[in-house]
Amino acid sequence: MVITVTSKEYAAGQMSQAKVQKAVQAVLEDGYVVIENAADHACLDVLRARMNEDTKELIAKKHWGGAGRVLGHLQQGPPPFAPYVFPDVVSNAFGIQVSKAVLGDGVYNAFYNGNTNTPGSGLQPVHRDLPQLWPQWDGVHPPTSLVINVFPMDVHEHNGCTEIWPGSHHIPGVITDEMVEARSAEVPPVRAVAPKGSVIVRDLRLWHRGVPNTSDEFRHMIAMIHHIHWYGRKQKVLFETGCESAFVSEDLDHNAEFVDEPLDYLYDRRATRRNKA
Repeated sequence: MVITVTSKEYAAGQMSQAKVQKAVQAVLEDGYVVIENAADHACLDVLRARMNEDTKELIAKKHWGGAGRVLGHLQQGPPPFAPYVFPDVVSNAFGIQVSKAVLGDGVYNAFYNGNTNTPGSGLQPVHRDLPQLWPQWDGVHPPTSLVINVFPMDVHEHNGCTEIWPGSHHIPGVITDEMVEARSAEVPPVRAVAPKGSVIVRDLRLWHRGVPNTSDEFRHMIAMIHHIHWYGRKQKVLFETGCESAFVSEDLDHNAEFVDEPLDYLYDRRATRRNKA
């Protein structure tokens, strides 16, 4: 499902209820929805330029991350400090609209990071980011956690847009090669093509994998994880002081803490501090 935010909706910071309902239905049935025109291009250009420089450092140190730690895939978050923290990313109104509609009041963010697919990368194993919460239960539960991805450039098949498996969030159990083969025959995977400024809201249980980047550019994808209000809250998400004004949404608990010391965000994928007991 692809939903396009109009210029009027962007200015208002709110999609129509009809679009929100379509987005919710897509997340419940397919496990994801693409929302186009959801973020300002100018701020994304600033963010992308800085992330490109960070990518070069990570490549030089061969700091591969993500599922399987496959060559060419980086666990790379955006800088958690001004001037690189923007409301259209950390407080994206349209992603929050959907996550609140799916998960209800009290949604909170538990993650601010992302991944980068670099030229010449390999193929990741099919995986999910979160299993069913109660694996012994014969069935699947409603959504409890959604990832909100923001794209600072056009993402397409050449630069390694993610492969996703529609409806696979309804499949319990450990993913096996046999399951992947059977699912591929029944409901083939698709590629999460997304123009610059798009947001993808995805159920964390959805099967997906990184694929080879055959272009000559870095493909960045920023990620936040929104949890239902009762999901165990273990950590604060850390940002450096000076960017507090970017956190503007009243519908999302940003679960943020602002600190004076520099954060080693490139090598600590969560850049978080555990809550005191």
